[in-house]
Parts: sequence; C-alpha cells; structure tokens
Amino acid sequence: MKIKVAITQMSCSDNYEQNVKKAEEMVKKCAEAGANIVLLQELFSGLYFCQVEDYDKFDLAEIRGKSPLILHFKEVAKKYNVVLPISFFEKSGNNYFNSLVMIDADGKDLGLYRKTHIPTGECYEEKFYFSPGDTGFKVFKTKFGRVGIGICWDQWFPETARILTLKDAEILLYPTAIGSEPVLVRDSMPHWRNTMCGHAAANIIPVCASNRVGTEKAGKSSMNFQGFSFIADQHGCVVEEMNREEEGFRIHEFDLKEIDKERVSWGVFRDRRPEVYKELVGYSKEIDE
Repeated sequence: MKIKVAITQMSCSDNYEQNVKKAEEMVKKCAEAGANIVLLQELFSGLYFCQVEDYDKFDLAEIRGKSPLILHFKEVAKKYNVVLPISFFEKSGNNYFNSLVMIDADGKDLGLYRKTHIPTGECYEEKFYFSPGDTGFKVFKTKFGRVGIGICWDQWFPETARILTLKDAEILLYPTAIGSEPVLVRDSMPHWRNTMCGHAAANIIPVCASNRVGTEKAGKSSMNFQGFSFIADQHGCVVEEMNREEEGFRIHEFDLKEIDKERVSWGVFRDRRPEVYKELVGYSKEIDE
C-alpha cells in the first residue's frame, strides 16, 4: 500500500476556536495536496500550559466522549477522508492525562492512547498535570495503514519505537511540543532529531514528528518552540523538513509493502534475543569492583 503522510507546523494562541480553525485549515490543505494521514502537533488547541504549575489550567481538560475537539475533528476527518491523530488534555474521573484519539478516515474513533512517559523540569511541568498513561503502547489499524503513536517525551525512548514496531506498526507518528531548554546551554534540536532518526533506522520504519513554533508565555515563563518538524524514512534519513519559524506542512509518500519487505530482509527482528534483554525491565545491577 502506498500512502501519503503529512506533517504540520503552526503557532498557537490562547484562543481555542482560533486554534481549532487554524488546524482544520491545515488539514484541508494537506488533504487537497493528496495526504492520507495528517499529523497535528501536541495539545494544539491552546498554548502549552505546562510551562508553569497553575491549578486553573485543569479546567482546560475535556472528557473523551464529550470532547468538542474530538467531535469536531471526527467530522473533519470524514469530510476530507484523512486519518487524524488528535492530541488533547483528557479528564477521566479524577485523573488527567496527555492523550490522543485516533480518528479514521471515515470519522470513526479507533481508540485512545495516553502518554506513557511524563517529563518534569523547568518549562515542562507535565507531572503536575498528567498521570502516567495506562493504555500501554498502541497501534491503530486505519484505512491507510497500521499507525503507531508516541507523544513528545515518548520519542526519546527507544523502547517506545521498538514495541510499536513489534506490534506491527507500519509508520510511527509523534505529535510534539518542544522548544527552548532553560537547563541546557545548547540547542537541543539536533539531539532530538537524531534520536528519532535512530528509531527509524533501527526499526526500519518511517518516523514523523509535528512540532509547534512561536514564542509562548505563561506567567514569568517564556518558551521559543523550535519547529523543525520532519519526516524520516525507514533508513533514518530526513526526507521532508520544516525550519524553526515557518508554518505549514510537508507531505511524503511511502510504499508500506516495500518497506515491510525490506524490514523482513534485514532480519533484525528475526535475530532478536529477548531472553538476554532482562536488564531492560529493571534497574542495572551493581558492578563488582
């Protein structure tokens, strides 16, 4: 199967309706350009509120079955015949999650993924808002292929990409919100991208990331989101990319059947040795001196 996947990149404001309209227009343009799958960025319906701890921000959360955002983009997906992974702030009972609903090209809700790895630190106070995801890693069988999903911080962990590929994903998508790193004294973008390109190469699977751009402020905090959304092919080579400031989209076509043949021919999954990887599921043992 040949599919066309689109990455998008845009700035966000504190106006919910404006962000939703902007995202929908982005989906429309991608669909008109031939995209089958359109990846929007993490938490695109508003500003990245996790910069600071603010109890009032819990009011932004939506219940999955009643979410205006999800209901709206189910109609958008159906209208344009595209697969839409939609990132949102979820309220479930007394718990809150950084979540994503996979919407198929007919508007059907295919299921929910809750972000597994939750970061914390200056400008990324996500542990204040989100419980660790309890869904496990999810692969969704869509009209346009089997799509594996991770959300932002998940993308730094090779286990995420490996498990999704073991679950028979054909392409990996990562909605993202990453910008200036106050703790670091250097630009983290190359490290961020190289990590994900490594996932693509190691698993012989395309990897796509959509990030936001622009400067966002919350209280005394400010972040410059770094953009550089990209698509990497199954060899880990960047085949489509955007710069640090532009808004828009890029599209790339993949032949999923041919990539599957290539994955089989390499034998990296045939030659795995799970029985000797036990240290991966626990802390390292002390090294004898």
